[in-house]
Amino acid sequence: MTQICVTGMGAITPVGNDVGETWGALLEGASGIAPVRQFDASRLSTRIAGEVKNFDAGERLGRKNAHRMARFSQFAMVASREAVEQAGLNFADLDPERVGVLIASGIGGLAEIENATRVLDKDGPRRVSPLVIPMMIGDMASGNVAIEFGLRGPNFGLVSACASGAHGIGEAAAIIQRGDADVMLAGGSESAITELALAAFIAARTLSARNDQPERASRPFDAGRDGFVIGEGAAVLVLESLEHATRRGAVPLAILSGYGASADAYHITAPDPEGKGAMSAMRRAMEKASIAPSEVGYINAHGTSTDLNDRTEARAIRGVFGDRNGHTGPPVSSTKSMTGHLLGAAGALEAMICVKAIQTGQLPPTINLEEVDPECNLDHVLETRRVPVAHVLSNSFGFGGHNASLLFSSVDAAHA
Repeated sequence: MTQICVTGMGAITPVGNDVGETWGALLEGASGIAPVRQFDASRLSTRIAGEVKNFDAGERLGRKNAHRMARFSQFAMVASREAVEQAGLNFADLDPERVGVLIASGIGGLAEIENATRVLDKDGPRRVSPLVIPMMIGDMASGNVAIEFGLRGPNFGLVSACASGAHGIGEAAAIIQRGDADVMLAGGSESAITELALAAFIAARTLSARNDQPERASRPFDAGRDGFVIGEGAAVLVLESLEHATRRGAVPLAILSGYGASADAYHITAPDPEGKGAMSAMRRAMEKASIAPSEVGYINAHGTSTDLNDRTEARAIRGVFGDRNGHTGPPVSSTKSMTGHLLGAAGALEAMICVKAIQTGQLPPTINLEEVDPECNLDHVLETRRVPVAHVLSNSFGFGGHNASLLFSSVDAAHA
């Protein structure tokens, strides 16, 4: 099967406005969670979030472009530009019909929907902007990036809740493998920190209400966790066949060696308590990569800091990996403890983190893990751990029972 490599990455997150800033902050255990600044959250029981900071869309994208894009599309554009630059892509040298974009979003332009509804209620239908539809729909992150670079290959959005970003990367790789593109810009973008979103997640009893200590609110696998913290941002990876990358002289950062997708078929929000769907996704990813569980050196967990998710994922990891050297499976961390949960962008960001772990031989920690829930017994990374890793796994699970696991390998290990 055609090997798919990563040649470029871009990101904008609650802890950094590019890949370098984000990775440095994660290794330091820095939290990006703070009081909400985008709107007045005073009437909500949860008033904290992982917002992108010091971001001026007009400055980064130009005032006219920024005005025509929803915030999630702006993030996707910034991340895509960084990824394209690192990959050294010169689109003038490539067939635009052979370059595609698949940037997923779980929710899309929710703020635009809310704002347009307020205008409609207050001022009537004639005051609703013609830009509302092209700003709010979830495919427009991909659409805007394709327009920016003149890319005419496969182009669409994808929605699978909090597994969207991981599915986007896995499906983009499949597009290359079946011969429909040579290069894909793939990832996820989300900006859903709005009053409606927080109110709805509060109603579902899923958000942390630790408003007095926001930096300590996201605490995956901790016995005292009380819910997740919503975040925003984007991550985009440049994927291409290893042959194509070699031909143009690009330097592969890692190989996307496996992708597994499954469904719980259990409940609209709760995971299958036995973790069968999660186990299936992890096993499928390893089978595609032709590696054994003992070869996986690190797992970036979905690890949302919710009661059911963390227990179910820990159970699934133990079910797949068993005991290893007195620990339950390979080293595990949840970087959502620092970034919050980026919803449809989470899987893409965590894929980027896995590639950096392979590149640098450093595993970022789970912060705020002070007392491990006895049902979440794993080899938790509590401080940045230096250890070479050849194969790493990223888990993403979404409402509706959507599961995706991505397995990345070092170039040398993939060739072994």
